[in-house]
Amino acid sequence: MDETTFWACVKDGTLPDRGTPEPPSHALPADLVHLLISRVGLPEAEVAAMSKEDAVARLQRYWTEGA
Repeated sequence: MDETTFWACVKDGTLPDRGTPEPPSHALPADLVHLLISRVGLPEAEVAAMSKEDAVARLQRYWTEGA
């Protein structure tokens, strides 16, 4: 960290870039993944291949039809 970044953090509360990767915008929320695997019974690989729209639709189908 350079001096400018340090003082910006101290004075303004501006956090430095620590290299933390941002999750992809298309990533599924963890609770949705958990429900699809634990409640619906889908394999992890199948859930990983789903789009967010497909995953939500599949969970809604489980809740409405029970399957």
